[in-house]
Amino acid sequence: MHMSHAYKTLLAALVGTFVLTAGIAQAKTNIAVGIGDQSPTMFASPAYKALNLKKTRYFIPWNSIHNAGELAKADAFVKAATAAKVKVLMHISTDDFTSKKAKLPSVSAYKKDVGALVRRYKKLGVKEWGVWNEANHASQPTYRSPKRAAQFFTTMRSICSGCTIVALDVLDQAGVDTYIKKWYAAVPAAKRKYAKIVGIHNYSDVNRKRSTGTATIIRTVKKYDRTSTDFWLTETGALVSFGASFPCSESRAGNRMTYMFTLAKKYRSDITRLYSYNWQGTDCQNRFDAGLVHPDGSIRPSYTAFKTGAKSFTR
Repeated sequence: MHMSHAYKTLLAALVGTFVLTAGIAQAKTNIAVGIGDQSPTMFASPAYKALNLKKTRYFIPWNSIHNAGELAKADAFVKAATAAKVKVLMHISTDDFTSKKAKLPSVSAYKKDVGALVRRYKKLGVKEWGVWNEANHASQPTYRSPKRAAQFFTTMRSICSGCTIVALDVLDQAGVDTYIKKWYAAVPAAKRKYAKIVGIHNYSDVNRKRSTGTATIIRTVKKYDRTSTDFWLTETGALVSFGASFPCSESRAGNRMTYMFTLAKKYRSDITRLYSYNWQGTDCQNRFDAGLVHPDGSIRPSYTAFKTGAKSFTR
């Protein structure tokens, strides 16, 4: 069949457009992004809705089943997330963030109290759970007992059938490799294969524009499971202020937020999720401020950087 020159030109243009569009689609980084926060007001914000996110993270004290106030806050968060069609990763945490002061629960207490939380929030649709938030940090009672953290993992598996579980969750601080080694040593060999997800908090790497901590965690875990472990950045983000190390600077935070995505892409063959923390800032009135928006809801440079970076990531 004879084709005119004009038809050939049109066909070539259409093919070129298809190839370009397909290339752009394929260029997406296969890491699902979300934002963690402790307030349900996030879901009603127009700026949040504009991000079209489908995942969030909430941490809850391990013994909250005995605290009506904590339950009310968690209930409100989960219900608001569900209404916004956002899936919640619920992470078990300490009930006292004072450094080295929190009491370490027994395995039986964990099974009883966390089991009650699992049953309560499963009814509300929560099926993704973290065994213990930032287990190696001194604000958590597990920091001196990787063995207990390992016992909590096997317990979580017994009380949360059908759940997606973040088995171990660690901060990229000095000694993290030793903590990971001791944790795996305490998990029965036959059960290590069930530790499918390891959570990483890599604030140090992101805010110092390096990758050493993230690399150390991934490399150490792979000594025990080289092929099947997924890594989630369960808590990461750009610090607007944090003590003396990071004095208040919104412009620096915007720059580090861009780097957060760069770092995630570097490890895209290992990392499958990213939860930036958090949504609402404090205008540097608290020691820790990593919010993407001001208390009044107006956006910061880090919000703009998040929105731009997230465009090439999945949901």
